[in-house]
Amino acid sequence: MPGDLRQPAFVLVRPQMGENIGAAARAMWNFGLDRMRLVSPRDGWPNPASAAMASGAGRLLDEAQLHEDVAGAVGDCDLVFATTARQRGLTKPVYSPEEAMKAAADRLAEGGRVAVMFGPERAGLENGDVAQANAIISVPVNPEFPSLNLAQCVLLCGYEWRRASGRIEARREELAGAQWASTIEVEKLAEHYEQRLDEAGFFFPEHKAASMQLTLRNLWSRMPLTSEDVRTLHGILRQMVRWKERG
Repeated sequence: MPGDLRQPAFVLVRPQMGENIGAAARAMWNFGLDRMRLVSPRDGWPNPASAAMASGAGRLLDEAQLHEDVAGAVGDCDLVFATTARQRGLTKPVYSPEEAMKAAADRLAEGGRVAVMFGPERAGLENGDVAQANAIISVPVNPEFPSLNLAQCVLLCGYEWRRASGRIEARREELAGAQWASTIEVEKLAEHYEQRLDEAGFFFPEHKAASMQLTLRNLWSRMPLTSEDVRTLHGILRQMVRWKERG
């Protein structure tokens, strides 16, 4: 059965090709969305051509709700978005996909129900469809080539939903089994280099030595070092000293 109710339903209005329905299902499931609704698919339903394109997301096709019209597909929702790239001459708020999915997440958190409508491949939603929505989602595409493939638009909105629902890490460090160096490890590394550099006469002239040491300490603390990095830098310096002593 469909998963968490706190997610928007994606409504494909009069989709024309089974392959595009399958691709849309795959795009939805990429981002954890599994509430698909279909309004009068041109080639009927179920459509065998959709299964191959779903590529592992066939469950969404099996559980998709079939409706005769838009009113039936979105009738249980209290916030409905219509995706369109064209000006419609209708007085409605227009959201970017990012802001629309934030609004969807807020409404769902309040216990509401949300639907996002996507139009047929050839020309998109009709004005009569858009009139039944509360707001419009407009993708900031190239105005000279605004047409998006159905699955592309579904994918884009699915991604923004994933972001809005807090399931995307904005950034992370891949340490590959390593650990960040502790403060004391970095301190010991700084002391090692200061000692050897002092022996080599690096801190010259003497009245600038303290400033030069401070600059180096700041450099070490600013570098994102792992424990392995610290051991490597110690080893490099030891080997350089051994090489000099052999000479």
